[in-house]
Amino acid sequence: MSPKLQMFTLKEWVAVESDSIQPELRQEVTRMVELTADRLRAMGTTVELVKLGSHKLPDGQSLPLPPLILAELGKDPQKPTVCFYGHVDVQPAKKEDGWKTDPYTLTEIDGNLYGRGATDNKGPVLAWINAVESFRALKLDIPVNLKFIIEGMEEAGSLGLEEIIKKENQRFFSDVDYIVISDNLWLSNRKPALTYGTRGNICFSVEVRCGERDLHSGSFGGIIHEPMTDLIALLDSLVDTSGRILIPGVYDDVASLTEEEKKLYEAIEFDLEEYKNNSGVKKFLYDTKEEILSHLWRYPSLSIHGIEGAFHEPGIKTVIPAKVIGKFSIRQVPHMDISIGEHQVIKYLEDVFSKRNSPNKLKVSVPISAMPWVADINDPLYTAARMAIKTVFGQDPEMIRDGATIPIAQTFQNITRKSVMMLPIGAADDAEHSQKEKISRHNYIQGTKLFAALFLEIAKLHGQLQEASNTTTTN
Repeated sequence: MSPKLQMFTLKEWVAVESDSIQPELRQEVTRMVELTADRLRAMGTTVELVKLGSHKLPDGQSLPLPPLILAELGKDPQKPTVCFYGHVDVQPAKKEDGWKTDPYTLTEIDGNLYGRGATDNKGPVLAWINAVESFRALKLDIPVNLKFIIEGMEEAGSLGLEEIIKKENQRFFSDVDYIVISDNLWLSNRKPALTYGTRGNICFSVEVRCGERDLHSGSFGGIIHEPMTDLIALLDSLVDTSGRILIPGVYDDVASLTEEEKKLYEAIEFDLEEYKNNSGVKKFLYDTKEEILSHLWRYPSLSIHGIEGAFHEPGIKTVIPAKVIGKFSIRQVPHMDISIGEHQVIKYLEDVFSKRNSPNKLKVSVPISAMPWVADINDPLYTAARMAIKTVFGQDPEMIRDGATIPIAQTFQNITRKSVMMLPIGAADDAEHSQKEKISRHNYIQGTKLFAALFLEIAKLHGQLQEASNTTTTN
């Protein structure tokens, strides 16, 4: 498949406004899933569109979920079976949000392909499909059996996905040997990476309510306990100026840094200035490579995301909100227990609130949570990926974790008990979720080659393992 045709198809996919967050765009998400299914069928893949039912919106409206794709190509019992996970829904995007280009028109500037979904996750999904098609175009035998699980609700929490994985564990996943996810980024702009861990996430909602309606600050300011004042005090109590979480017990189950892990961090070629430039931030909380990476990957962090109910339009509105809701999250690391973390946070906030002697009502809830994930870097799947990266990029990959949360990795590992790997093809400056989301032409094409090389390396290594196993059995 020529680079020109690859770009054309990515342009078609990016043009679909498959925003799974906005209810009014749900039909576009479904259309995107169906387009993907058509593309898979066109290369001879058997495709099943699994209905996921519907879900209720906050206003009580019931909205159908887009179907889930389960697809397979090849059933040779002598070949290993590789399953690829991806998603074709995207985060919301509008030109007026600050995009220099139309977010739904793939636009090439200086070798970069800008558009919503270019790197998260339409580009990598297409690169995998292109890799499969390259074997067929060259009339070469595909060295592995392939399966696909592609969804349209990842950005909205992968509604219904876990139940399907459980249901299909003894059928669709029964003959799968390896699962590959390509839904994250490298650590740098130039050096490829393999990801072996992610942080989890617990999202909290903190509601403080005073009365039933907003009040005029001229009539009531100074004589009531204002909900916003209570909420800001609560949020301010969560973390100190050095970024350390102040909730008692949060760090109790965090594993100590081992010498092996420390050496792994030391070996990584991490450009601190490049990372700052990618973020647009002038100064970080820490100054060394090791400190930055450990606090991104293996220590928990707390981030405050917003306040619902507060006036946020231009100008001034002298109102006292009757109810405000603060939103924050804690990125968890392996060994931290979600249920214990929830209890620690809720108790702490209730204690802080009680000391304010406020008559307002406090309600703390956990709308969503996800487990952290870590894999064995010595697993055969990682060995095959290292060889494929060396073949395509001419260098060894960085072995990295991801500070973000990608729940599907832990879900696959827990339910299927298969080898799971995250293999990113996007660079650190791809700006997923932002107004500058892109994938470079170079990474998109080389990523396609990488996936093709991975098929070959998995087949080779799987054959060696089978031969070694047969020899051991004979002896």
